[in-house]
Amino acid sequence: MAMVNGKVALVTGAGSGIGRACFQLLAREGARVVGVSRSQSKLEKSLADVEAVGGTGLIVAGDLGNSATAAAAVDAAVNRFGRIDILVHAAGVGYSLSETLPGSMNDAINTSDENWREVIRVNLDACFYINRAVLPVMQAQKSGSIVNVGSIFGLGGNADAHAYTAAKAGMINFTRSLAVAYAKYGIRANCVAPGYVDTPMIASVVHVFDDAQVASSLAPLARPGTPEEIANCCLFLASDMASYCTGAVLVVDGGTTARV
Repeated sequence: MAMVNGKVALVTGAGSGIGRACFQLLAREGARVVGVSRSQSKLEKSLADVEAVGGTGLIVAGDLGNSATAAAAVDAAVNRFGRIDILVHAAGVGYSLSETLPGSMNDAINTSDENWREVIRVNLDACFYINRAVLPVMQAQKSGSIVNVGSIFGLGGNADAHAYTAAKAGMINFTRSLAVAYAKYGIRANCVAPGYVDTPMIASVVHVFDDAQVASSLAPLARPGTPEEIANCCLFLASDMASYCTGAVLVVDGGTTARV
């Protein structure tokens, strides 16, 4: 039986990378899906792929760093499907942001006020806005599963990308706080913390895995993960298979953080 059959899943970042993989997998596993991303054209492609295999969904384009977009996405989902059972928040920015916003992945001394605010806005504010918008719906239902996609760089220090690491650390503790506060309403909240994953977000650095020695130093499995591998873990946490799992951080990194 499909793992989320009959559920309604709201997926952010559904236009590419991990979000897109989650959008497609949840649909294949029986959910009606609502995809959110900044790119209308990418969302249309994601939805077309879902519909091509018999799935049902809708899309909402907008910047989730703006609270109005989060509210509009939740309203669209409820108006169309009547409920929201699952939230997978996978939207965010990483090293690829440096191409349009130079200096955004720098260390603290070399991060401007503007760059700090933008990275926090897109990675942490957006997480807060979409979770806050969906919680009253799940609270009224007395059920719901939230999966926020963080990063292993929210678990430890890093030489650069200090705004990014701060945002991802914030996501993790925010998710744990949701788990504590809303368990009494039947709402679970968990976090997936990927390592290096071959997505457009790290396209500028993922080539380092081409060197076998470097690859094994970055991850014992000596390769980056795939969006589909992360989506599998999000599906597990979103589903009833993880019914006793809340406040958890599932690390999916090919062994990167296993080393001391």
